[in-house]
Formats: sequence, structure tokens, C-alpha cells
Amino acid sequence: MEDASDGFEVVTSEGSGAEQSPASSQGKAVGEAGDPAEKPLLPEPAASMIEDNETPSKTGPNFDEIVQSENQERFSGEVIPQDYHMPDVITVRVQTGTNSFQEVVVKVERPTYNKPFLGGFRNVSTGVEFHNAGSQTKPKKRPDKGIQLFCRETQTAVEKNTRQQTRNTTSTQMTKIGLYVSNTTDKLITPGKYFTAEEYHKRRLEAVIVLQKYFRRWHAVNLLQNLKAQKRLRLAQEAQEELQKKWEKEEKLRREYEKKLNPKTKEDFELLYHDLELWMQEETERINRTLTGAKRKAALCALLEEETELIACIGMHKLNANIENQQKAILHFLSQCAQPRRWKAFDGKITEMDTQNSLRGKELLEIYHSINTKDIPKDERTSVLLTLKWTVKEHECKLTQELVALIDREIDLMSRDVKESNLEGLRKRICTLFLQYIKTPEFNPQVAGLLKVPQDPLKLYKNVYFCHSCEKYLAPTEFPIPASSHTIGRCRSCYQLDNEARKREAYFKYRLILENLRKSEVDYQDDSKIVFLVQLPDMQYLIEHIWNCQSALSACSNLYDLVMVRWDKQQEWSPWNTILLTKEEADAHLKLCNLQKTYEAPFIYRIEQKHIRAKNYFSRIPAMSSFLHRNNNESNANSDKKHSSVKLKK
Repeated sequence: MEDASDGFEVVTSEGSGAEQSPASSQGKAVGEAGDPAEKPLLPEPAASMIEDNETPSKTGPNFDEIVQSENQERFSGEVIPQDYHMPDVITVRVQTGTNSFQEVVVKVERPTYNKPFLGGFRNVSTGVEFHNAGSQTKPKKRPDKGIQLFCRETQTAVEKNTRQQTRNTTSTQMTKIGLYVSNTTDKLITPGKYFTAEEYHKRRLEAVIVLQKYFRRWHAVNLLQNLKAQKRLRLAQEAQEELQKKWEKEEKLRREYEKKLNPKTKEDFELLYHDLELWMQEETERINRTLTGAKRKAALCALLEEETELIACIGMHKLNANIENQQKAILHFLSQCAQPRRWKAFDGKITEMDTQNSLRGKELLEIYHSINTKDIPKDERTSVLLTLKWTVKEHECKLTQELVALIDREIDLMSRDVKESNLEGLRKRICTLFLQYIKTPEFNPQVAGLLKVPQDPLKLYKNVYFCHSCEKYLAPTEFPIPASSHTIGRCRSCYQLDNEARKREAYFKYRLILENLRKSEVDYQDDSKIVFLVQLPDMQYLIEHIWNCQSALSACSNLYDLVMVRWDKQQEWSPWNTILLTKEEADAHLKLCNLQKTYEAPFIYRIEQKHIRAKNYFSRIPAMSSFLHRNNNESNANSDKKHSSVKLKK
């Protein structure tokens, strides 16, 4: 019994099992988890006996079983099996009286959660651990409120503020017998005028009114200064806008004058022929108004001769412009052949890569630039020709042989000091043949994707049309097809030639209005289709005959300042859903939400009449009639819905 005090220690690590209390005070605390099913081996089998009037709860849990298993293992040699599984239902015999017992069926509930570790004991000599057991009662589960709750403990002390009046003990020393107190520093205090509470509040009110006056004056001054500053800014902005408009107008007139003075594009020559036609009409009207008889005929003949000279002058300008434009087109074509491959990376940066074909294009472009350079020394010209010769000699064909022969001829003529003016024709032939060499995909693979004419001639037969005016077979892109036409008609060059000879109309301003309209319709992203069916003649008729070339609001007649927008921005643009306004008026119109409340009834009626005229004109076009019927069906459906809603309200 002396060694029994060192037989147990307290287990503090985590584990689970049946609760086992120490048999005596012979255990001390230690801490690791073990197997709860194992039984302790006590140093002595002696144990206190249970009296008849005692219940098993007064003793340690399962102590007699421990002693019994200990004795069996020591004396009988029989070992109780350790793998014991408790059944789901057990029968317990309970003592209800002195000599009465009752058997109770107990249902065992299996835990669905891990029980918390409550400590235990471990035998030092054998290493067997015993854990304290918790109850098998299932804990009460809190109802789920749908809100995650947190517990928080604070150590904040409760404070309370109270007021206290501290004591201030004072005393006064006066003159008396045997004591002199000087009164030189004393002050004589006299009471002032007494005023009542009403007078006090009246004075406070007057002071408040004075403060309000000064504050309101200060606030009014600040507000006035802010309004003046805003007015100055607005006037400065309006003046800047006026200057900007004036500068744009002057710049536009300057560009028009420059285009007429040095015409280069088709639009420039259209403007020239249009101005010539206007001048002819004015002169003819003046002659018919002022002259009669033979003088009138002579003046008309002189006017016709002057018109002929002007047309010839315009023709000379046109030839020079064609030559210059052709040279620019060739250089642009060659620069496209020399462009490297470009692609945009994930970070937005542009990556360029020179391929073998692009390097070949750059080499041919540099040689072409060198050949076209004029006024260079003979040795440099000879070096350029030799470079060209060795470049084209890489491919043997009839074209390269002819080009090599012309190069040898020019080198021979330059060695004989022939004038450069006599070599111009030969040099042009060399440039033409070298350009033909560049446009051959076998010699320049980069050009294969830039040629308009496909390499396979069979592809041309399936997509080509015949022009009855110039009797040429052309691609469909060369034919302007108006929305009112039923056949292919004439090509663009024939239309242009007929316009220069007869009508001399300028479509430049109408083209600008149509391009701006198409850009604005693309921005809506509502699959607008009608605007791309309208051609320049249709737009010209719409502006001239329906809208009279002026704004519907301000009657501005400058076509450069006019734009076409939707009348109802919720519906697709069409000739019967449009209005012609200036740019500022169009911006304000598109911001409106309710047209019926904004515009007056006479103005809306006038716009609707113009829409009806446009419907009557464009309904004759087959491509437009389908859209017109669809819009009519939609409008009828909307009107039926409105009438039904009105009836339901009634």
C-alpha cells in the first residue's frame, strides 16, 4: 500500500470514453489520451463493501467491475475481451423499494457529435488511461434566426456623472477697535439700471436681427458675385464658340476656294462643273434679259466659246490631277506591300513583325523610289540600274528579259552622253515594266492579297456586269444602284461623264449629310437598315423637294451646317421619320422626351405633312415599300393598344 500513491496521474489531453473516478486518493495528475475501453490494474484487490441500505451511486463508477476484472486476470487467468460494443437497447434493473426491483428498457442514443474531453487518469506502472465521461444527453440546439451572431464580453466599468457644489469659505476683515484696515484700494460699486426679462429678450432679438441683416447682405453679395462670374464665363464661352464657328466657316470657304483653284479629287471637279453651270445660267439669264436679236445671238455664241475654253482648262487640270493621283496610288500600294504584320497584345500594345514577304516588299519599294528619283548623277543612276538588273535576274521570264534589255540600253546611252530629255521615254518604260514585275505574285508574294483582280479568271465570270453605255464588263462595286432602279444601269464613270456634260450637279454637300446620318445611325446599334438603302439622288430629292434645303426650325439654308436626325428617336430612321435641322438644334431635339408637349401643334402638323410626302415618293421603290408596310402595321397595333387602354379606363 505504500507504492499505491504513485500509481495514477491526471490525464489532460483530448480524448473520449466512459467516466472513471479514481478508486482512492492514490492517483496524481498527468496528461495524455489513451484507450477508454481498457481497465485499470490496481495495486491491491481490496475494496470497501457496499451495505444493503446503500445505492451504487455512492461508490465510484464501475469500481466493483474493475476489482472483479483485476482479480480474474490475476487469479483465474481468464481475460475479459476488450472489443465490447454496446447494443442499441439494454435492460436495467432498478430498486424501487426495500425488497422490490423493476426492470427498465433503456434505448441507447448514438452521439452524432464529438464529446468534449473532460480529463482523466493514467496508471503510471501500466500506462493505461481512464477518461472522465460526459452525459449522453443531446444538447439543446438554438433556433436558427438567419443572422450570424457573435458573443462579446467587455470589462467596461459603469460610470455615472453627477454635479457637485463645492464649498468656498470666505471672510471679510473690517476696521475695529485695535485694528486698522486701509481702504485705499477699495472700489465703490454702484448698481446699474435694472431691466426686466422682457427687455432682456427684446435686446437679444434686436441683436439677432442686426446679425441677420449683415449675414444676408454678405450672402447676397457672394451670390451676386457668383452670378456675375457665371455670366462672364458663359459670355466668354459663347464668344469662343462664335469665334470657333466663324473660324470653321472661313476655313471651310478657304478649303473650297483651294479645291476650286487646285482641284485634285472627283468632288473638287464636281464643284468646279457645278459652279460653271451656275455661272452659265446667270450669264444666259442676263443676256436674255438685256439683249435681243442679233446681239443676243452673238453674246450667246461668245458665252459658248468662253464655256468651251473653261471646260478645256478644267480638263487640263483633270489630266494633271489624274497623273498625280495615279502616282500617289502606286506609292500607297507599294507601301502596303511593305507593311509588317501587326497585332494587338492583351495589354493594348501593338506588336509588329517583319516577314520574308514584307522584307521583299520593302526592298522593291526602295528600288522603285530610286528609279523614279530625277536629277541624280550618272554614276548613282548606273548603280541603281545595276541593282535593279540583278534583282530581276533572279527570275527568268519574258518580262524580266525585256526589263534587263531596257536597263542595258539606258546604261549604254548614258555612257554616250545622251541628253536626259531623250531618255525620259525609256525610263518611263523601265518604271512601267518594273511596276508590272512588282504586281506579279510570283516575284512579290505580298501583293497577292492586295490585287483587285483575282488570280483565277473563272471567278470573274460569276460576279461581273455589262455597262451598256461604255460597253465594259465591270465588277458590281462600279455600278451605283439607286433605290428606285430596277436594273443595273450605267457604271460610275458614265454617270460622272453624263453629269459633267449635262446636269453638272454637285453631290458633295449631300454626301456629307448622308455620311453623318449613317454614322449617327450606327451609334444607335438598333439594326437600322433603311438609311443604307438611300443613295445620293434620293437624299438630294429629300433635301431639295421635301425640306426645301433649309432647317425646319430656323430656316437656315447653309447645307454645311445642316444634319438629318430622327424625328422620333425611339423608331428607326426613315424618310418618313426624319427632320432637317442645324447641328445645335439637332442636339437639343435628340434630348427631348415628349415631342407633343415640346412643339406646338401647327409645327407638328407641318412636319407630318412632309413625312406624308416622303411616304408617297418612297412607296414606289420596291425596297422601301416593305419597310413602309411594316411601319404601318406597327403604328396600327400601337394605336389599337391605346384605344383599348382608353376604353378600359372609361
